[in-house]
Amino acid sequence: MTDSASAFGIRALAAADHQALVALMMDMQAHYRVPCPPSQAILDGLANRPAGVEILIAERQGALLGFASACAIYPGPGLTSGFFLKELYVAAAARGCGIGRALMRALAELALARGHKRLDWTADAANPDLLRFYEGLGAIAQSEKVFYRLAGEALSGLARTES
Repeated sequence: MTDSASAFGIRALAAADHQALVALMMDMQAHYRVPCPPSQAILDGLANRPAGVEILIAERQGALLGFASACAIYPGPGLTSGFFLKELYVAAAARGCGIGRALMRALAELALARGHKRLDWTADAANPDLLRFYEGLGAIAQSEKVFYRLAGEALSGLARTES
């Protein structure tokens, strides 16, 4: 899939892209001001990612500009499968060129090609530009859902509890 107006392409991640994606993922972690594992740990994660994880990349002349990561979920709407977007990231220098929209369009195409009936994701409620971007795609915020997380000691503690 290529957008000729911007001269960038969207395609599935290949093993040869892993090193470039590591650099982009490290950039993403810095952008969000969150800890980042060592590059070798990221490479290992890419090489050993769970089955069903789809990663699309945006590139221009061999340079990685952005990526999207999604996976199948089941059950989804009507007890069919759905698709869940985990990450969408575009490098700062490439923002505003339609790359995020092109990645989302490619994910929508991929979801439909895989037979999924819905594409879901979470978004940072404190980022109005991001929310406008998603709404501009035709997405509708789902106010009836609440996002929860178990991590660290809470995850370990629950795993250790007896039924």
